[in-house]
Amino acid sequence: MNEFLQRVTKHIEHVTSVGEHCTTEETTKQALILPLLDILGFNPYDPTKVKAEHAADFPGAKAGERVDYALFCNGKPVMFIEAKPFSSNLNNHCPQLSRYYNATPDVTVGAITNGREWRFFTDLVNKNIMDSEPFLTVRFDQGQTEAALQLNQFHHDKFQPEALRAMAEENTYLSAFKNAITHILSECDTDFVKYMAARAGIQRTFTARFIETVQPIMKQAVVKAISDMVTTSLTKPSQADISANETAPPPPPAFDPDAPTIDPNNSKIVTTSAEKRLLEISTDILPNEPLVAKDTESYFSVLYEGKANRWLVRYWANKKRPTLNFCMPLTEQHRLEIKRAKIEMMGSDSLVLDKPDLLSRIPGLLDDALAFCKNDENFKRAQAQDKQPE
Repeated sequence: MNEFLQRVTKHIEHVTSVGEHCTTEETTKQALILPLLDILGFNPYDPTKVKAEHAADFPGAKAGERVDYALFCNGKPVMFIEAKPFSSNLNNHCPQLSRYYNATPDVTVGAITNGREWRFFTDLVNKNIMDSEPFLTVRFDQGQTEAALQLNQFHHDKFQPEALRAMAEENTYLSAFKNAITHILSECDTDFVKYMAARAGIQRTFTARFIETVQPIMKQAVVKAISDMVTTSLTKPSQADISANETAPPPPPAFDPDAPTIDPNNSKIVTTSAEKRLLEISTDILPNEPLVAKDTESYFSVLYEGKANRWLVRYWANKKRPTLNFCMPLTEQHRLEIKRAKIEMMGSDSLVLDKPDLLSRIPGLLDDALAFCKNDENFKRAQAQDKQPE
């Protein structure tokens, strides 16, 4: 492997130094393409391994066509190569290569090159039909040593079609995932902001206005997180350093979305996973409504528009059995709905809520609670009573 790496490195230097002098296709072949075939173990002077101007009179191909190079293993063609001049743009020449490839089932790889850039194709989408996009592109004029190392799997003595297809599939997925991640991180679209806000434990209803407000903050967070990761990777001690110090630093604690959240201003206010779940259920049943969580030392509330007096539900978890109350007086119809949902009641107005998911069984009561909170008349009367002289 070391010898192969040295030869590839020297070839990169060779392409950089003489490439501009390869003004014709034939010069490009002799100076840049054949040397690489030799590095890959395909001796260009051995006709059992390399055949130039290989006949391409295959079914479906134009009569008299010939592929520039056919590479052979064990007497069978395994790779076709189309050569172009050093200055040529490769974008418009793939259809010609695909005609040869599609008509020859034994061929695993098709390649097109101008000596400085090599594009490798296979048949991941449809068997024996060359893909429209390359699974590997190597630019020797840009010193892509890492990408060039993948060429070791093309070596004559290691040429295995299934291994190459596996590498092609991995490269294709890697490129697709990289492009998707780059787009998501640069754009921070709505879905990404919602996902990250949920993972961060933000207790807010993810309305369009909220997403628009936090989107620029999310972009700043992404930039800072990536910067911190790069800095950490550069300053992280190597395994040798850790071994020398005998003890490795403990790993950071794993993120636990179910862990309770402690109010930084009051350690007695602890928001539990059950309380967080109540907010999630409420926002699922009442999407796009401005619901906000409010926790206290005694109880947990889901508020409308963040107003303390307009609470839809209040939840008490510090009792022998957790209970929940709605803001509006319960009617007989409400009690019938609660009974049908198999939810036990404690007294005339409290619901026993051993599990927060029980709330999802009575969505109608949440609808009525929201309507109650939106009706200003319900609160004007309370305000008038508060203003009466004692």
